[in-house]
Amino acid sequence: MDNQFQKILDLNEIRNLRYHYAHHLDGNNIDEMGQVFSDDAVVEVTVGKMEGIEAIKKGLRDAYVLFDRDHKKHYPFMHVIANHIIDITGPETAEGKCYLIDFETAQKEEKNPLLLLGLYKDQYKKIDGVWKITHTVLDVTWDN
Repeated sequence: MDNQFQKILDLNEIRNLRYHYAHHLDGNNIDEMGQVFSDDAVVEVTVGKMEGIEAIKKGLRDAYVLFDRDHKKHYPFMHVIANHIIDITGPETAEGKCYLIDFETAQKEEKNPLLLLGLYKDQYKKIDGVWKITHTVLDVTWDN
């Protein structure tokens, strides 16, 4: 396969990881996070540092429960991913960053739905032919 074509395919697969992450988290499909993160991934976000896929799932489930104040069991927040930049650093490695705009949809006293603005900094690896996030850090640049 042409190298440029493979690069386009890789970039698209990597970019989709963040989109899948947002949809799985927001829609309470936490068990699907194994499609996004490697088994030994490290995630550093507002709820803390989680190491390994089971710790990641637990931490994200806990965060979901915390924000699901209306007990609707879906979409208590919506993560908007934007301005995704990805650099392929090797045949099976890449790094990237993207903006996060995080909205709360659950009822709260203050009606401003904007929860935070941030920047994800990710490391990716192709494992058994599939791209996964191996390490991510969320740099919160503004919070409500």
